[in-house]
Amino acid sequence: MDSFELNKIMGAVLGACLALLSLNIAAGAIFAAHPPAKPGYEIAVQEQDTRGKPGEAAPAEEPLPVRFASADVGRGENSGKKCAACHTFGKGEPNRVGPNLYGIVGRAKASEAGFNYSAAMKGQKGNWTPEDLDVYLTNPKAMVPGTSMTFAGIPRGKERADLITYLNTRSDKPADLPKQAAAAGAPKAQ
Repeated sequence: MDSFELNKIMGAVLGACLALLSLNIAAGAIFAAHPPAKPGYEIAVQEQDTRGKPGEAAPAEEPLPVRFASADVGRGENSGKKCAACHTFGKGEPNRVGPNLYGIVGRAKASEAGFNYSAAMKGQKGNWTPEDLDVYLTNPKAMVPGTSMTFAGIPRGKERADLITYLNTRSDKPADLPKQAAAAGAPKAQ
């Protein structure tokens, strides 16, 4: 290979580099990226103020018997899907991260065979009444400080009533849930 051939090859490489550099500069001028003033995406969501006005008491939650009167097992089963990651609901099904919940309504607290409960839960006495389940499902860590259950809770009372109604059906002997007429002004039969 003589010097003339080498010069042609080097010229071709330099020409290609110069062409790529020119294309890069031209593309940068045409498609300039401008950083956003505020990083991220703006999502327009209307927030409803549920707190009310300052100095005004928060609206009271309906009593549990009223919520049970309008509770729906199907909605409760859908709510139970939140629990299904850690719990099972069928008779004889194994424990997971949490204990099996079959027959939980009326069952003694921390009594599922083969499940290792936290010390805080073992310290709870009595049976799981619908009222206790309602309080526990609102905020587990508030009712049983030190529990190993990491679930944040269900803030909506109607959803908790639906879930407790569903859990009550998952039993050999479902408990009688306290119910009252949902409509206070409903006409009474004479």
